[in-house]
Amino acid sequence: MPEPVKKTVSAFTKKPKTTEVTAGNTAVFEAETEKSGIKVKWQRAGTEITESEKYVIKTEGNKHSLTINNVGKEDDVTYAVIAGSSKVKFELKVKEAEKSETVTPAGAVPAPAASESPAPAAESSQNREASSAETQPEEHQDPIGLFVARPQDGEVTVGGNITFTAKVAGESLLKKPSVKWFKGKWMDLGSKVGKHLQLHENYDRNSKVYTFEMEIIEANMTFAGGYRCEVSTKDKFDSSNFNLTVNEAPVSGDLDIRAAFRQTLIPFCRGEGKSESQSDVDVWDILRKAPPTEYEKIAFQYGITDLRGMLKRLKRIKKEEKKSTAFLKKLDPAYQVDKGQKIKLMVEVANPDADVKWLKNGQEIQVSGRYIFEAVGNKRILTINHCSLADDAAYECVVGDEKSFTELFVKEPPILITHPLEDQMVMVGERVEFECEVSEEGATVKWEKDGIELTREETFKYRFKKDGKKQYLIINESTKEDSGHYTVKTNGGVSVAELIVQEKKLEVYQSIADLTVKARDQAVFKCEVSDENVKGIWLKNGKEVIPDERIKISHIGRIHKLTIEDVTPEDEADYSFIPQGFAYNLSAKLQFLEPPKIHLDCLGQSPDTIVVVAGNKLRLDVPVSGDPTPTVIWQKVNKRNDLLRNKDDSMTPSENSSDLNTDNKLLFESEGRVRVEMHEDHCVFIIEGAEKEDEGVYRVILKNPVGEDKADITVKVIDVPDPPEAPTISNIGEDYCTVQWQPPKYDGGQPVLGYILERKKKKSYRWMRLNFDLLKELTYEAKRMIEGVVYEMRIYAVNSIGMSRPSPASQPFMPIAPPSEPTHFTVEDVSDSTVSLKWRPPERIGAGGLDGYILEYCKDGSTEWIPALPGLTERTTALVKDLVTGDKLYFRIKAVNLAGESGAATIKEPVTVQEILQRPKFWLPRHLRQTLVKKVGETINIVIPFQGKPRPKITWLKNGQTLDSKDVGIRNSNTDTILFIRKAELHHSGTYEVTLQIENMSDKVAIIIQIIDKPGPPQNIKLVDVWGFNAALEWTPPQDDGNAQILGYTVQKADKKTMEWYTVFDHYRRTNCIVSDLIMGNEYFFRIFSENLCGLSETAATTKNPAHIQKTGTIYKPPSYKAHDFSEAPKFTHPLVNRSVIAGYNTTLSCAVRGIPKPKIFWFKNKMDLSGDAKYRMFSKQGVLTLEIRKPTPFDGGIYTCKAVNECGEDEIECRLDVRGNQINPMDNPNTAMKRE
Repeated sequence: MPEPVKKTVSAFTKKPKTTEVTAGNTAVFEAETEKSGIKVKWQRAGTEITESEKYVIKTEGNKHSLTINNVGKEDDVTYAVIAGSSKVKFELKVKEAEKSETVTPAGAVPAPAASESPAPAAESSQNREASSAETQPEEHQDPIGLFVARPQDGEVTVGGNITFTAKVAGESLLKKPSVKWFKGKWMDLGSKVGKHLQLHENYDRNSKVYTFEMEIIEANMTFAGGYRCEVSTKDKFDSSNFNLTVNEAPVSGDLDIRAAFRQTLIPFCRGEGKSESQSDVDVWDILRKAPPTEYEKIAFQYGITDLRGMLKRLKRIKKEEKKSTAFLKKLDPAYQVDKGQKIKLMVEVANPDADVKWLKNGQEIQVSGRYIFEAVGNKRILTINHCSLADDAAYECVVGDEKSFTELFVKEPPILITHPLEDQMVMVGERVEFECEVSEEGATVKWEKDGIELTREETFKYRFKKDGKKQYLIINESTKEDSGHYTVKTNGGVSVAELIVQEKKLEVYQSIADLTVKARDQAVFKCEVSDENVKGIWLKNGKEVIPDERIKISHIGRIHKLTIEDVTPEDEADYSFIPQGFAYNLSAKLQFLEPPKIHLDCLGQSPDTIVVVAGNKLRLDVPVSGDPTPTVIWQKVNKRNDLLRNKDDSMTPSENSSDLNTDNKLLFESEGRVRVEMHEDHCVFIIEGAEKEDEGVYRVILKNPVGEDKADITVKVIDVPDPPEAPTISNIGEDYCTVQWQPPKYDGGQPVLGYILERKKKKSYRWMRLNFDLLKELTYEAKRMIEGVVYEMRIYAVNSIGMSRPSPASQPFMPIAPPSEPTHFTVEDVSDSTVSLKWRPPERIGAGGLDGYILEYCKDGSTEWIPALPGLTERTTALVKDLVTGDKLYFRIKAVNLAGESGAATIKEPVTVQEILQRPKFWLPRHLRQTLVKKVGETINIVIPFQGKPRPKITWLKNGQTLDSKDVGIRNSNTDTILFIRKAELHHSGTYEVTLQIENMSDKVAIIIQIIDKPGPPQNIKLVDVWGFNAALEWTPPQDDGNAQILGYTVQKADKKTMEWYTVFDHYRRTNCIVSDLIMGNEYFFRIFSENLCGLSETAATTKNPAHIQKTGTIYKPPSYKAHDFSEAPKFTHPLVNRSVIAGYNTTLSCAVRGIPKPKIFWFKNKMDLSGDAKYRMFSKQGVLTLEIRKPTPFDGGIYTCKAVNECGEDEIECRLDVRGNQINPMDNPNTAMKRE
């Protein structure tokens, strides 16, 4: 089925095409748009073209043109024309202008290729491509005829093959066209199919093009001549003429004059009679180099008439000339020019003021329109315009007593055959007249019969006649012996025709007639000729008919029959009967009576659906066929298949009302928005500006006397969605809000792909798009808004057709939000008349700041909330007093700022105002329920929360013994206990027990701590054996495993020469190994590291003696080098800088140090070591040292010192840190003061 919106894809009804232009000319590209007023842009290589002298852009209604003046090679690029969303590309191909050299000094141009060697025999394989496929048109459209590609003139060597191709566009044809091939005016080549001639045809369903080929096999000279290809359909006809030139095969040995003559004429044997420009040939140079025996052949080949005078001049020129004093440069020995062209003879004289004379054949030349004298400095120039044969003479230039001599040869152009001979067939005794046309009047030609030259002396049988450019060969009374091939030859072409002389004429008493049959009927072709002994063949579309069970061929007396049983559509063709031995071709057509058929791409049980965008034009071309022409009826039906509308341009209402539902009114529309256009082979259904009510099922019905066909087509109109309703705004925050919306009521017939959200300030007119990818959900969190600014939101719905109109704007809103509710609101303590509460500030305060908190309580069973404190409190703890013992109270807390109150943080369970006895219990963290592993030197800080009232007694034990307070720090509070070890050692490993005791109630937990360190090196390493390239090692596990399991060993080797260590094995678990792939002649040391969870051991066990890998020959003793000492005392490369910071914000002090080996770093405050203080964190990375001070207070101000120490020395640097208090001026607005900080 054709695409219904195909017309709407492109805005162009006429597109510019690729054009080839000669450099220096003007190129014009034209385009037409579907509507007027559309803005069109032209591009060159992707860049827009602006109007200038070179580029002229014109627009007249819906016609647009681009003119490019003075085209150059740089204009050979890709161009494009753009209208709306449609873009068409095309190319401008620039070819170089042809330059003809009319002045050719002797010796300057080599001899022509024709004189060097004859044309190769392989030429025939190239000529197979001489068909019309050489130049393919861009589109399968021929505004004049049926041909897409016409057969082109061809050329082949005797014995070679050649194929002529014709292509016909079948897109607009319902049936296959009929093609015939002819030679001359009348000879139908369909009867000549055989050994030397084959006809082929095929059909390309993709491009819908028929291809017809005529292949000539093993060509001979008689095949040369004019041919014609005719193509016809039911109502159209077209033909194309072309010529075939056959060249004789080249022979080796001496140069054949006739072959050379024909070879020089090959470029001119074209049926169109247009001579191609030959490369200039210097005949003078050819004669000078050729031996005397070849002079006559060269004279005949190049049309030299005065050979004797030319040889005299040649002999005279060969004499050596004396050196001239008057001439700086003399004339060349000879010049050559084509007849009708211009030539310049130039000399250079020694004296610029000297006068010269020009002589022609000894006579002085006078100035005229044809002879022009010029003097430019030392140069003297004679120009001869429009050279003729009279200018073929000797020329002299005379200066005083000296002369410069030259010869001018005027070359006549070859005589071409502009109209070739045509084949003829006559009866014995009839007059025969062969006619051809040449390029010049009165030209001399040569006539041949079967390769033998014809003369008048042969009993005056042949008569030759000239009439202007026309040449005639006349045979008054033809005989059977006159049959053969006749040839006319000139020095620029050759043409061959065949003459057939028949003894008697065959009469046709009854010719075959055209037949029209229905399916499964019988078709009989019958003809009657005068001679009952004459046999013949039947052809179907140029191919011989082969009899079978369904096709019968009979010959009874003078009657010939072709009978076809059970006729099918494949039998429809052109049938011909050809009597053998006679040039007759009796032809007739078999027409199959065809039932109506709708030719859609796909027809099935379910209706085909065509989707059209609302507002666009729908044009549906439905090809139909049938014989006789069927009646076409269009109907629109509803889902119950009731007829709603009818459209018919070819019938009256009374004619089809009997076939339709009489309850419906019949409408016949050929004009209007929805209409049907009827054509001979197709009908067109058109909807201008599709609308929603145009949706439905359309039925097309075809009827003729043979049958009926119908098809249902569903038309679906799709559009952009309706605009959604105004979005709603919720969850407004400091710089964000949540936007929610509902889908549009109508999605346009296509699923909604997503939404586009836009935002603007209320006082602005510019909407800003918030998302570039479509939103799939119905909610979106808009961010990055300015607090205190009023905004509005709107939404678009998007489907595959496009974007809807915008929704109404939302209600204006301002993104200032109150703070979030306070966090961690808990009861700290309860007594008989008081409740102690605590909380933390809100996670989000906002730009409005925090004015304070409102604390309220409510008695259980009541809904009245009573302020627990007068006014706002800025503290995060509160003690509510004067409460009644035994009351159950709920408490809640709110944060307050300029935007209002936050949400309330509430204690879920009521608090009973009474002293509570709480059973002691530990809440042991999950990571402490298994062994706690720490490395030596790490800090241990164990926090164990617990519960219990009144405050319990806490006891710590290690392995049943009391802890040493100097080694381990214990800190207890009302809710947790902390075990702190500043620097872990191995002896800190063990089981720690902590006990909670309240009166006679207790709880106990145990914590296992394992302190690990790097292991020691392996023991007793031995080099057990050395053989070949291998060495065997053994060792024992380390004495100190670092309080952790040994995970493996790392084995390394080092060449004694370099002592660079390379790892052989890592994570190796055994205590013995074999090291392989050692280098012969080297000595190796081996060392082994042990490994546990902490890593590799600090030192390695190394073999005392090296392993020597033996080799034959001398032993190399490497020179000893003194190791360079890279040690360097610490030195600070970047100092500490004095700083002043605000209390409560983390701050850092940074410096940089250099030293080898890496120095140890110590930080001091006022000469006090900070290593054990948890408030400070020290970092060292790539020599950059950083001290981080967590939330400093004014107490943390002072002198800070950084000290670096290594074995080569030490260095230190200090700075001053001032910490300012975070105080607010009571005269300022609290919010302003907070913003200033």
